[in-house]
Amino acid sequence: MTQPEAEEIGAWTYPGIYAFYNYSAEPDDLAELLEADRRAGLYFAVRLAEQGLVGFVQVWPVGEDGSVEIGLGLRPECTGRGLGVAFVRRLCEWLIDRVRLRPMTITLRVATFNARAITVYERAGFEPVETEQYTRRGATIQFLRMRRPVE
Repeated sequence: MTQPEAEEIGAWTYPGIYAFYNYSAEPDDLAELLEADRRAGLYFAVRLAEQGLVGFVQVWPVGEDGSVEIGLGLRPECTGRGLGVAFVRRLCEWLIDRVRLRPMTITLRVATFNARAITVYERAGFEPVETEQYTRRGATIQFLRMRRPVE
């Protein structure tokens, strides 16, 4: 991910309840995204020739159990248009090619209020594992941990 891409992603704003995902609302997350040394090898931009920057994926190092955790985001203008399943599937294919571990499990966490994203992840092959609670911006938010096994 280049610096201009990181700055563009950091400025994305999602409407309504999805504003929870705005980087501008989380100074520590925004700093990680914008600092080249901190995002190196963790954040990757997703570009399409005809549309430019459409999303990103954050990849944490492979765990001892062969699991790879990801965080991802789709450009606000691309959400709610039926693009999510193909986006997530393609990211998983890229990750499988990149990591080259078998067996492997791809995991992610999604806020439980985000029914739209949960549906996308399920259609892309993820299954619910457990719920977890985190405190962000003074509020306790429940997240669903999901996984997709790779043979």
